[in-house]
Amino acid sequence: MPKIKTHQATSKRFKATGGKKVLKRKSGQAHNNFREAGKTTRAKRTDITLTESLTKTVKTLAQLK
Repeated sequence: MPKIKTHQATSKRFKATGGKKVLKRKSGQAHNNFREAGKTTRAKRTDITLTESLTKTVKTLAQLK
C-alpha cells in the first residue's frame, strides 16, 4: 500500500506538542480588531488544544507524531 501524502494546509495550521496534544491558533487575528475589547484581543493570542475527535483526523492528515 502506498504512503499517504502529507496534507500541506493542515501541517501548516497545526502543531504537535511533546505530550501528544495538537495546538491551533485562534482565528480572527488579522484585521478589524479595533472593534473588540482588549480582553478578546489578548485571548486570541493563545493557542487552543484540539478536541480528541479532531486530533485523530489532524494527525492522520498532517502525519504528526
